[in-house]
Amino acid sequence: MSAVRNVAFVEGVRTPFGKAGDKGIYANTRADDLVVKVIRELLRRHPGLPPERIDEVAVAATTQTGDQGLTIGRTAALLSGLPKSVPGFAIDRMCAGAMTAVTTTASGIGFGAYDIVVAGGVEHMGRHPMGEGVDPNPRIIADKLVDPTALVMGQTAENVHDRYPEITKQRTDAYAARSQERYADAVKAGKIGPELVPVAIRHPELGWGLATEDEPPRPGTTVEQLAGLKTPFRPHGRVTAGNAAGLNDGATGAILAEEGVARELGLPVGMRLVGYAFAGVEPEVMGIGPVPATEKALRRAGLSISDIGLFEINEAFAVQVLAFLDHFGIAEDDPRVNPWGGAIACGHPLASSGVRLMTQLSRQFAERPDVRYGITTMCIGIGMGGTVIWENPAWEGDK
Repeated sequence: MSAVRNVAFVEGVRTPFGKAGDKGIYANTRADDLVVKVIRELLRRHPGLPPERIDEVAVAATTQTGDQGLTIGRTAALLSGLPKSVPGFAIDRMCAGAMTAVTTTASGIGFGAYDIVVAGGVEHMGRHPMGEGVDPNPRIIADKLVDPTALVMGQTAENVHDRYPEITKQRTDAYAARSQERYADAVKAGKIGPELVPVAIRHPELGWGLATEDEPPRPGTTVEQLAGLKTPFRPHGRVTAGNAAGLNDGATGAILAEEGVARELGLPVGMRLVGYAFAGVEPEVMGIGPVPATEKALRRAGLSISDIGLFEINEAFAVQVLAFLDHFGIAEDDPRVNPWGGAIACGHPLASSGVRLMTQLSRQFAERPDVRYGITTMCIGIGMGGTVIWENPAWEGDK
């Protein structure tokens, strides 16, 4: 039997994220074309990578229909100009689609089935709202397999508030305002921007344009402004459009490679995979999923939470981030947590977000040789969590 091989995260890129709907920047752009832009940009940035060396293209989408259907990993590979010998597939784990595309293909690299892959995700929530065309089996509710609120993500966030009453609306609003501020500061400092792929966009009246920055952020957001927003999921509730990620469009992608092959081809090694884990929780409180997933991943890697120097936590809802931080005894303003802001600011196009987290962590590692380990973690609809542990190849602790 062959030994497990080291898996390198070479680089990740993404399109700017847009607001879903008729007025969003991608209202007249196809989902598969967003993926094509990402794949082509990865190849453009790494001309030393022969396209025929790519062994697989894995692309996630939560709603696999229309221009997000037809085995989008394969069709996007063909549309990107990759050789027809390069296979591809589609994958779905709701919000953790791209994360699962990475962990699945990375496992193939570790086992020896692949040397180099492209993995990512796309979600065009304007064209394909979450749940479009879905027909849940009536037994899910009739047999009381889950609470009826489990199928509405905003209601599951309210349920997390119920379970952890110490996480007040005031705390979630404060966290959300801080996410907006950190994101705005990161843009001004040039931290966010280099990973973005410009996308040509078309407006039926204004003509052609170019998307070069995220559309959702609301710089200057204050706690006072957030306090007055409506609570759509429950009268007098705590979840609002301000302390949750919006409905968004966008695509992400990354190159992963066996570390030796990456170095052979002159590809950078942004991160090294340490381990990962997915865990199930009660679907009606899906936001707590990152807690058991992280505990499981740390246990398998022989690490503890104190070993983690950087955290990229997907901000589907502020309450689920705070539930994670409270569980592990981490301050909600800890500078190690989402230092460049998160999805509350930049958006969360469901299946694409996992690679956004990884891309940011990789770029943070390059600036932080004092940090050895970081994690990317997220809650997942229908009651799951996923966590991936990464090692910083620039770590100087052993020198």
